[in-house]
Amino acid sequence: MAKSLVIVESVAKTKTISKFLGKDFTVKSSVGHVKDLPKQRLGVNVDNGFEPEYITIRGKGKVLTDIRKTAANVDQVYIATDPDREGEAIAAHLAEVIGPHNDNILRVRFNEITERAVKQALEHTLPIDENLVVAQKARRVVDRLVGYQVSPILWRTIYRGLSAGRVQSVALRLICEREELIDVFIPEEYWSLIAEFKGKRTDPFLSKLVKINDGNPEIHNEAEAQAINRELRQQTFKVADIKKKKVNRQPAPPFTTSTMQQEAANRLGYTAKRIMAIAQQLYEGIELGEEGSVGLITYMRTDSTRVADEAITEVRDYIATDYGLEYLPQTPRKYKVKSSAQDAHEAIRPTAMKRSPKHLKKYLTPEQYKLYELIWQRFVASQMEAAVLEQTSIEIAGGRFLLRTSGSIIVFRGFLQVYDDVKEEEADENGENQSAVPQNLQIGETVTLLDVHPKQHFTKPPARYTESSLVKELDALAIGRPSTYAMIISTLLARKYIDKQGRQLAPSDLGKTVNKILVQNFPQIFNVKFTAFMEDELDKLEAGDKPFLQVVKEFYEPFNQAVVATEKKGEEIKSELQETTEERCPKCGKPLVIRWGRNGKFMACSGYPECKHTKPLEALEKVEGEVCDKCGKDMVLKVGRYGRFLACSGYPDCSSARPYPIGVACPLPNCGGKIIERRSKRGRTFYGCSNYPACNFVNWNKPVAKSCPSCGNNYMEERYTQAEGAHWRCPKCKEKFEQGADALYEPAVAE
Repeated sequence: MAKSLVIVESVAKTKTISKFLGKDFTVKSSVGHVKDLPKQRLGVNVDNGFEPEYITIRGKGKVLTDIRKTAANVDQVYIATDPDREGEAIAAHLAEVIGPHNDNILRVRFNEITERAVKQALEHTLPIDENLVVAQKARRVVDRLVGYQVSPILWRTIYRGLSAGRVQSVALRLICEREELIDVFIPEEYWSLIAEFKGKRTDPFLSKLVKINDGNPEIHNEAEAQAINRELRQQTFKVADIKKKKVNRQPAPPFTTSTMQQEAANRLGYTAKRIMAIAQQLYEGIELGEEGSVGLITYMRTDSTRVADEAITEVRDYIATDYGLEYLPQTPRKYKVKSSAQDAHEAIRPTAMKRSPKHLKKYLTPEQYKLYELIWQRFVASQMEAAVLEQTSIEIAGGRFLLRTSGSIIVFRGFLQVYDDVKEEEADENGENQSAVPQNLQIGETVTLLDVHPKQHFTKPPARYTESSLVKELDALAIGRPSTYAMIISTLLARKYIDKQGRQLAPSDLGKTVNKILVQNFPQIFNVKFTAFMEDELDKLEAGDKPFLQVVKEFYEPFNQAVVATEKKGEEIKSELQETTEERCPKCGKPLVIRWGRNGKFMACSGYPECKHTKPLEALEKVEGEVCDKCGKDMVLKVGRYGRFLACSGYPDCSSARPYPIGVACPLPNCGGKIIERRSKRGRTFYGCSNYPACNFVNWNKPVAKSCPSCGNNYMEERYTQAEGAHWRCPKCKEKFEQGADALYEPAVAE
């Protein structure tokens, strides 16, 4: 019989750790939390020090019985739950359950699931950290008070089943406020001028107008642009200055939870929830053939950039051997840790340098491989020499005008040999295209003006958040913890408070309504500063600098006053949400109003409850040119669990429905189908042909019915990047265009 019991959170860890420890150890899983607050009631005794009422989670009785029975027959019990607040709370609850059967309970913590780390942790046991337990309890209590006292207000004013979370509601507020800025934004026209020059010994090159009379050029319309164009053509131009300098580009630190989510979302296109799920698999263990199950990365919930000394030594040896001493700094790099970071864990890194991605590829799924490779490359690059770039800037002067051409070349790749953090479009946007920067010019040399290209632009509104940029914003504002970001976004999507349009996050009508109620009635609670303040208070609890009761009480008193005041004006809030219409009820003649229901907005008689007449609001949203194939009535736009679709306005007499067309014909020759909007099994929007399976055209990016002026391809795609905003891109030649413009983007080689 085994002498020791080891308890972990995840079933996936049990096999990995059992292999490390041998027959003297039994490894069991708690399968996450074993106790929580009751679902059907508040579960917090407000009048007795805000003590939580923890009960066994439904379905966990059998798990606890098995753990108790095993614990009673071993010498000691090691609780090895995750090394964070949640893991510490689980450890405390398990200790309560096991205590009467075996009081020899030891706490072990490890940041990686490797044989060395696990055995070392068993040799250095610790007591359960009560400060961590109290900090988790305070977070749970505060979140329960918010959820169970604010959510019913939403039920009474909108409809039952909605939720309000302390942190998720602030994230929703950020998304709604960004949308408001976009809605009120008024584009302003401006123009730029790109001149084409040729030197005595150079090919033609481009240069951008940057100064007029030593001031920034402000060109507001086409007339002004053409006037400057004419004046430019009358000047004699000479090379006024040539500047060259070398610049070091330093590597980024190894990943934290937040930066991993941002980078994986940008590079791999994964959602935050998916990224964390894949990282969990890599942490808990992957079967590596004869080697068995091994944890490939350190703990993936961390906001620290600290790295263990032995890992630094290992990666430096790897760099020297595989890349050469010129890529290895004389001393190890150390990265500054944010003041708000919890430095208990290391950064996210590979557990062993001998397990390179290319050697493990056959054991990993494509998703696991891509994320592991990203983590590996970022970690190795973080300890390499800086990249050295030579920047060149050429100034061309003529009359009152100054034009500039700039670019850069990489002199020494350094860390870029492993982890290229310069995206192609970013380099183009910044003019870093050395091939277009002439090399044979001299100061004072006269250059010939070949042509001038005026270009129209419009200022752009702030971009909608993507999952990546929202995570970055939450992290910068210290809202929530990086480990919660994936859950925040997935909850907002599941509640239908926000929608994904491509990669962008946009508030739904429901989300805007919920946000309006919360912000108007709880301005001191659902705001950025207060939410960040609460995180700081929880950190003080964790450090033992403040008592539980004081933290919760200081939060609850103003919060409860706001709840009581809001409950008193429930009918007022509800009436403010109703929209009046000019239609009359066909039954009683009273005006129809627009109300909220579980399935969205609908029209109802203002005489309710005496008159219960209702009418679907969607019936008013006819789609131009679309009629029912069965009965000939207009088709209307509806939204279901799989996205938008067309339905017959004659429903329920006619139940005809079909996918939503985007108004673009299938670009494949001799097809004749229409491009329709569809949803994948994972909920991602994509675009396919209505003639499927006869036609297999499919695209993740929305097609645009516009031919490429460069190569003639018969369609382009809607694209979005943080650097360029929304634009069109040809899938064949990769050229980019401003939306609504006929001209190509000029190569961005000028500053």
